[in-house]
Amino acid sequence: MQDINKARIAVLLSGGVDSSVVVYELVSRGLHPDCFYIKIGPEEKEEWDCNSEEDLEMATAVAAKYHCKLQVVDCHKEYWSQVTRYTMEKVRAGFTPNPDVMCNRLIKFGAFDEKMGHNYDLIATGHYAQTEWIDGRKWLTTSPDPVKDQTDFLAQIYQWQLEKAIFPIGHYEKNEVREIAEREHLINARRKDSQGICFLGNIDYNEYVRRYLGEQPGDVVELETGKVIGEHKGLWFHTIGQRKGLGLGGGPWFVVKKDVNKNILYVSHGYDPDTAYKKDFCIHDFDFLTKGITTLPDRVTFKIRHTPEYHPATVETDENGLYTIHSDERIHGVAPGQFCVIYDEQHHKCYGSGEITL
Repeated sequence: MQDINKARIAVLLSGGVDSSVVVYELVSRGLHPDCFYIKIGPEEKEEWDCNSEEDLEMATAVAAKYHCKLQVVDCHKEYWSQVTRYTMEKVRAGFTPNPDVMCNRLIKFGAFDEKMGHNYDLIATGHYAQTEWIDGRKWLTTSPDPVKDQTDFLAQIYQWQLEKAIFPIGHYEKNEVREIAEREHLINARRKDSQGICFLGNIDYNEYVRRYLGEQPGDVVELETGKVIGEHKGLWFHTIGQRKGLGLGGGPWFVVKKDVNKNILYVSHGYDPDTAYKKDFCIHDFDFLTKGITTLPDRVTFKIRHTPEYHPATVETDENGLYTIHSDERIHGVAPGQFCVIYDEQHHKCYGSGEITL
């Protein structure tokens, strides 16, 4: 177990209120962390509105307030060669990727640590998550704030990355973090939370995809009748379970299936049609977070998207290590490529995550 008082600690300072309170929390304990701002935004600043300049100003002010060193680490190339490549390969194949999940694995706890020569014992971020030592093993555990809990975004990091990770504000709820920031007169105490993909700022996600994949028009077909009812601009602009933004009359319509080979988008008509739900699905390449843990319990809870709800289920395992999730309740919008994050029955300990395959 790492002695935090003797550890070399790096804080990933984003310019937001959460990571700024992380610095306060560590300094108030008599620690003196080094702060780092990771640069991952697009090069096309004249084309895309990016908040990185303001973020860096905020991060600089917070580091200076607590007399911490701040260094800018350029991970732009790593982000665009690894996270963007992953995203585009998945959407081109008709899957539903999660760039923020992979950013944590590949960039924040990956490329950054490599660029620092693995010289830091601990890497602190402003995630709403916790770590606990249970029976001699380090576990990723949930935050008391169910709305803000971010363990689902961390469930693909490697075991060695979890060993280094600390989340100094993970035991707080969001309103408590805001109160600390106000009390300590932090410059960004009232700054709004960032939305969407970690670096995009005000950039529309569809524009991000369009830039790399362009458009590929195809038919929109009603699943039940086989009738062509419209045209899509590219399967990669749509996700399973999507209801808004389809541009079809006589709705509501739900995206229920994609045929990548024929470039057909299948939709179903009505309010929450049965075709939009599943109770059973498989996950592969499960990533166990905790060293020494290699199996899942029979009864679990899980998430497939960033929501406060956890769904109870049983897990079936075959000889090839493929897990089948049998949900107790019907789940809306289960899509291949999504990460299914598995927790214990009390949704406290996070076991890790695997990619959904149908």
